[in-house]
Amino acid sequence: MQQGTRTAASTGRRREEAVRQDASVMHVDADSFFASVETRHKPSLARTPVLVGGAGPRGVVATANYEARAFGCRSAMPMSQARVLCPTAMVLTPRFGAYAAHSALIMDTLRQLSPLVQPVSLDEAFVDLAAGPFAADPVVAADLARRLVYNRCGLVVSVGLGRSKLIAKLASDEDKPHGFTVVPGDDEDEFLMPKPVGALWGVGPATQATLRTLGIRTVADLRAAARDELVRALGEAAGWNLYRLARGDDPRPVVVEREAKSVGAEQTFAQDLLRWELPGALDAVLARALRRLARHGGGARTVTVKVRLSDFTTLTRSVTLAHPTAEADQLREAATAALTAAKAVEPVRLLGVSLSGLTHWAQLRLPEDATGSGVEDPDSLKVTTEPLSVGTAPGEPLPAVEGTGSRDGEVLDEAALRSFADDEPEDSDEERLPAPLTLHTVAVGLDVAHPEHGAGWVVKSEDGHVTVRFEGPGTGPGPERTFDVRREPLMRVAPPEPCPPPRLTSLAGLGEVEDLTAKLLLPGTAPPTP
Repeated sequence: MQQGTRTAASTGRRREEAVRQDASVMHVDADSFFASVETRHKPSLARTPVLVGGAGPRGVVATANYEARAFGCRSAMPMSQARVLCPTAMVLTPRFGAYAAHSALIMDTLRQLSPLVQPVSLDEAFVDLAAGPFAADPVVAADLARRLVYNRCGLVVSVGLGRSKLIAKLASDEDKPHGFTVVPGDDEDEFLMPKPVGALWGVGPATQATLRTLGIRTVADLRAAARDELVRALGEAAGWNLYRLARGDDPRPVVVEREAKSVGAEQTFAQDLLRWELPGALDAVLARALRRLARHGGGARTVTVKVRLSDFTTLTRSVTLAHPTAEADQLREAATAALTAAKAVEPVRLLGVSLSGLTHWAQLRLPEDATGSGVEDPDSLKVTTEPLSVGTAPGEPLPAVEGTGSRDGEVLDEAALRSFADDEPEDSDEERLPAPLTLHTVAVGLDVAHPEHGAGWVVKSEDGHVTVRFEGPGTGPGPERTFDVRREPLMRVAPPEPCPPPRLTSLAGLGEVEDLTAKLLLPGTAPPTP
C-alpha cells in the first residue's frame, strides 16, 4: 500500500456476488472544482473564502471552497445568506469555458490510464483500471491519477478505489480534500455499515425521512431491514435498489459514453413567477434548449421540466414521446404537459427544460390533410406523463438512476450551473470573445485584457469604474488598477488554458510507470504502448 493511503479496516466478510474480486474500479472527484479553478487562475485568492454563483439579489451559491465552507456556506444556499455567514468571501461569476477546459484535461489524463472512463459530471468520473496498462497494480494507478491531474493543471482530486462503483464513490468522499482511500473486498462491510443511509445513491431528504420512520439511519440498519418492508415503504424499484446497495451489490460496469445524454436550459428569475406567468417563461427557456438540440443534431424523445418553488422545493416531471422528434411544436406540447403535471401552486423561482433520449435522427409529424389527420402513426403523438422526483430539497436523485448528486457541494451540469448565475446574459453560451467590456457585460471574476497591462480579471465594478487585478495561473498575486470603461479600452477574453503548476508533485516510487508519466507531462506526446 502506498504511503498516505487510507485503508478501511479488514474485519468484513467477502460476499459472493456478481462483482469483481479486485478493487480496480476508481472514482475520481475534483475537490471544490469550480472554486479550485477560480483560485488557480487568481493567485491572490489563495486561502481566501470563495463563492461561485449569482451575485444579484436572486443569486444562489453554485459552489463554495473549503475556506468558505468553514463559515457554513454551501451549494444551493441563497447568496445573500452565504454573504452574511462569510462577509469576507469573494463572490465570482461562473466561467463555464474555464471549467469545461479543465474537465477535458482531467478526463484526457484518466483515459491514459484506461480506455474505460465514464464521466459522471464535469468534475468526476469512474475508471476501470483493470482494462488499462496498470491492471496488475490498480493502487499504483490510482495514486498516479491524482498526481498526474495535479501536475497537468494544478487541481487537487480525491480518489477512491473499490470493487464496485458504489464503494469507489464512497471511498473518494472519505478523506477530502486530496484524499486517497482504497477499500479491498474483505474490508467492504467494515467500511460500509457505519455510514448514514444518506450516503447511498437515491437516498435524498425525502427518502431519509421515510427510512427514519422505520428506524433506519445507517447502512447497517438498512441491511437488517427485510426487503418486503423496504418495498412497501419506498416502492418496488427504490426498495429493491436500496436492499441491494446495503449489501454492496453493485455490479454495474464502467461504461464509455461519448454522446451527450441530454441538452437543456434553466433560468432563475429576478422575481418569483405566478402560475399564469409560467407558460410564457417556459417558452423562453425551451427556446434555448431547442437551439442546443439543433446544434447537437437529430431529435429528442423525452422532455423533462423542472420547477423550483420559492421555498426551494423542486418538482420534476417528464413526458416521453413514442418517437424522437426535433419539431419545436411537438416538444413544446410535451413541455407544456410536463409543466401542467407538476401542478406548481406556489410562486416559482426557477424553470428548467431538459431534452433527453437524444438520437441522430428524428421522426417528423406530417402536415394535416383535408380530413385533419395526416399522421400515419397516431402513436407518434401519444405521450405519457410521470413524476421523476418530488422532494423537499433541490435535486434529490432517483433511486434507479446513476448517482450524480452534488456530494461535494457543486452543480454538476452546465444548464444547472447557469441557473445559479442569475444575471447571465441571454444565450451567453453563444457569445464570441474577445469582445469589448461594457457596463452591461461586466461582472466580478470575468477575464479581461488591457493593451498595456495584459491579462487579468475583474475584482469590482462601481459607477462605471472597473478594478482589475492583473495576474494569472502562471504568475504570483498581481497588482490592481482601476479603469473608466467608458473611456479606457478593456476587452473580455477567453479564460486561460489549463497549465502545470509552478511546482510539480513527485512521481518517484511509482516503479515502472515513471517513463509513462514523464511522457504524459509533455504536451502532444503520446504515452508508450504497454
